[in-house]
Amino acid sequence: MTAASPPIATPGASTGPRIRWMRVAAWLPPLLASVLGVWGNTRPSAWTDEVVTIDVARRSWPEMMDLLGRVDAVHGLHYVLMHLVGQLNGGGLNEFTTRVPSAMAVAVAAGGLTWLGRMLGGPRLGVCAGVLLAVLPTASRYAQEARSFAFVMAVAVLATGAFVKVLAGGARKRWLACYAVLLALLGWFNLLGLLLVAAHAVTVAVRRPGRHVVVRLLLAQAAGVVAVVPLLVVGSAQSSAVGEAAPVTAGTPFNYFTWLLTPGQDTLPTALKLLLTLTSLAALVLLVARRRTAPPLALAVGVPWLAVPPLLLMAVSLGHPLLAYRYLLFCLPALALLLAAAAATVPPRLRLLPALLVAVPLAASHVAIRQEDSRPWDTRDVIRTLRIHDAPGDAVIFSGARCGLMATAFKEAFMHRPDLGRARTAAGLGALDNLPAGPAVLERRLTHAHRVWHITCTHLSGGAREAAARTAAAQEEALGRSGFTPAYRHRARGVDITLEQRPAASALRG
Repeated sequence: MTAASPPIATPGASTGPRIRWMRVAAWLPPLLASVLGVWGNTRPSAWTDEVVTIDVARRSWPEMMDLLGRVDAVHGLHYVLMHLVGQLNGGGLNEFTTRVPSAMAVAVAAGGLTWLGRMLGGPRLGVCAGVLLAVLPTASRYAQEARSFAFVMAVAVLATGAFVKVLAGGARKRWLACYAVLLALLGWFNLLGLLLVAAHAVTVAVRRPGRHVVVRLLLAQAAGVVAVVPLLVVGSAQSSAVGEAAPVTAGTPFNYFTWLLTPGQDTLPTALKLLLTLTSLAALVLLVARRRTAPPLALAVGVPWLAVPPLLLMAVSLGHPLLAYRYLLFCLPALALLLAAAAATVPPRLRLLPALLVAVPLAASHVAIRQEDSRPWDTRDVIRTLRIHDAPGDAVIFSGARCGLMATAFKEAFMHRPDLGRARTAAGLGALDNLPAGPAVLERRLTHAHRVWHITCTHLSGGAREAAARTAAAQEEALGRSGFTPAYRHRARGVDITLEQRPAASALRG
């Protein structure tokens, strides 16, 4: 490494008890992240994407491969992992078992950030960064989500650790190989995770290591990216599987920063969100003002990691909308790292003040993300409504993309309620959505029914929302022609429920 690149920070001379204490403290972040990830894991109701995960992971290998060859290959590695989890669990998959792997991934991310922080600024920075990542509500939110984003974050932390090892110069071949493999794994979990490579490139430009180190890094990055090319080719042809993207506006950077601190559930008051956001911004401003007292390599790694991927994604989204904040979850450890570095620059007599300011917003956000209706769909409310008001012989009809997967993801709840509106299952089609029955078929099936629950999912992307509205209108017309009229309505989060029955049917119970 050249003179312009000081060596990686290492712990100073320490007494034996202090070393032992720091080694014990290094286990605190992953342990804390595990506890917070499992705490309240079963309370939030499974929503669209999680229902898809449960349904796809329950399919046979041929059915799963058929799906990934047609759509959603970008999430294929996670589906395969969840399928294996189901096999290890005796074929059983539910909200708890599909979310626990994400909690484990966040624990790995917290432990990895502790290791990384130790390399960048010593054991105290590492432990502080790891604890901050563990307690941030957004980390817990995705520790309780049966999707791949927590895995992307964990791999991004480990890849950055391997990158720093190589950047130090004189790295062994095993760290180069490890870096390349982790980048490949990052891309296979989510292609947008490879935006991390651009952040690492900025760090290299800032640190100016020797030519030999740069060449080694470029070779490792090239190997990692090339390994993801097959997925990139397949995934580019499946762009229709991408959900609705957020518009890029002047307020997007602030919204991104706020989302990293606390995810977008609407149960947290705006005042508490602002308090948390402004306190964190103030800490970063202080870090900039006192940057000479902060570990230089921590800044060189953390700032590009936090800023470069979102800026690139925003730029791309101006022409091809892809911006969804959850795709940037892998930048959350960078924020924790920088906030930990900022905490070290706060005068000792004032260090308790930031903790007191953010304690209430953090606690309120943790409670909010564990509420049943804190997700876009409240499937549990749907199941509970049917259980309370059902009658023998009740049937169901679903409207809206992915909506019908509730019946396959939660088979026990819909076991005795036939789906009259389904022509073919998503698994049979190699798709993510069931094929709705045509009007003639639906009317023929309705002749044998007396009460039908019409379940319409309303939290959908723009195109899916229009298609769902057309399907729902056609189903309502078929119900009307068959003599059904609404007898009971209930609105859950993201779902409308209507009981349709013939005039001669018995009155609604309960």
